Amino acid sequence: MTEEATSEAPTCGPEDTGSEPAQAPPAEPSRDGAASESTEPEPASQATAPTAPAAPAATKAAPPSEDVPSAPLLLAVEDVSDSSVTVSWEPPESLGRLGLQGYVLELCREGASEWVPVNARPVMVTQQTVRNLALGDKFFLRVAAVSSAGAGPPAVLKQPVHIQQIIEPPKIRVPRHLRQTYIRQVGETVNLQIPFQGSPKPQASWTHDGHALDAQRVNVRTGDQDSILFIRSAQRSDSGCYELTMRLEGLEAKAAIDILVIEKPGPPSSIRLLDVWGCNAALEWMPPQDTGNTELLGYTVQKADRKTGQWFTVLERYHPTTCTISDLIVGNAYSFRVFSENQCGLSATAATTKELARIQKADIVAKTKGFVERDFSEAPSFTQPLADHTSTPGYSTQLFCSVRASPKPKIIWMKNNMDIQGDPKYRALSEQGVCTLEIRKPSPFDSGVYTCKAINVLGEASVDCRLEVKASATH
Repeated sequence: MTEEATSEAPTCGPEDTGSEPAQAPPAEPSRDGAASESTEPEPASQATAPTAPAAPAATKAAPPSEDVPSAPLLLAVEDVSDSSVTVSWEPPESLGRLGLQGYVLELCREGASEWVPVNARPVMVTQQTVRNLALGDKFFLRVAAVSSAGAGPPAVLKQPVHIQQIIEPPKIRVPRHLRQTYIRQVGETVNLQIPFQGSPKPQASWTHDGHALDAQRVNVRTGDQDSILFIRSAQRSDSGCYELTMRLEGLEAKAAIDILVIEKPGPPSSIRLLDVWGCNAALEWMPPQDTGNTELLGYTVQKADRKTGQWFTVLERYHPTTCTISDLIVGNAYSFRVFSENQCGLSATAATTKELARIQKADIVAKTKGFVERDFSEAPSFTQPLADHTSTPGYSTQLFCSVRASPKPKIIWMKNNMDIQGDPKYRALSEQGVCTLEIRKPSPFDSGVYTCKAINVLGEASVDCRLEVKASATH
């Protein structure tokens, strides 16, 4: 993991005579070629080039020794801001026989020949940030590995580091609600606050449909982070495309905001009563001449009878310009009116019919048709027959069947073809076509064939079943 140290820039300039750092780094690489950058001064032709000034010459190095480390590798600039620079490097290939005690970073301003240490003591890091630099500073950097025997050959940056102001391209952040058409009503205020980014502060300019703003109606204020466009009382002429442009040293960003100023529409141009028939009336009208600077949402149609004079809404947001009003009351006379509607609401006035729609009473003659009474007469027929049944002595039992007939039939119950009506042991019931025979506490003697017969004027029908009453077992 790479460690990092932070140091302040040395205050001495090119003419300062600060003390030399202990064990000044040699300018020439060791014999094994461990230095990653050459410290020899460049040729004069290159030193005078404006784009690549030459690195300053270093003090004549002592002969290479196996006791000192070789030059650090891959010295490079990681980051440059308007007040600091960060450099990093890799450890040297050879640490020397006595081991590594740290690194010394040195700085030499352009045009000077003296290397000034950034850190007074060796530090065991491979990344270091030099802070508190001034805009316009231009200097070289080098780093050397240090052991107890002294400093090894340095690695030197061939190109100087130039501290200059960092330019952040301008960006405009349009709020979400302004990315679609911004709608205001006539008389309302327009207040657009558009945030932007950029360093140094970019120059802001506004246009309206490609033309300069009217300073009499529109106020603009631009701060460090946003630009505000303000209209105290919006008019329909303020509608259009407003474009904000941010410029910074040849760079620019643009954003367009569409504004629509609307008001209530005018009433329909004219209205007339086309026809009246039955309980219906047909109307027709013309669209309004002024829609309020926006699309219409439709028309509202109302009616009022002459007796009460109260208006009732019949249709809302109706789009066609013709309609038929139905369900009018016979004997009444009606007036009709139509409003236009947009996002601001209904028009202030309505177009009203001049004529009354009179709903006349029609001569209606009732024609009666002869009624043919249906004959529902029907001979008896059993829809549910009797079912064979087994009973236990001493427990009442019931026999059921259902019959359909018209007129209502006479029901006769028989046992073994003998009429049992009037016998108190039996109770016969007939309700809504369901015939029931209750046998009270039967005994084996009551076993036999039971018949139910239905008789009316149209015929008769019968059903029968067998009842078995089992005798109790004796022990």
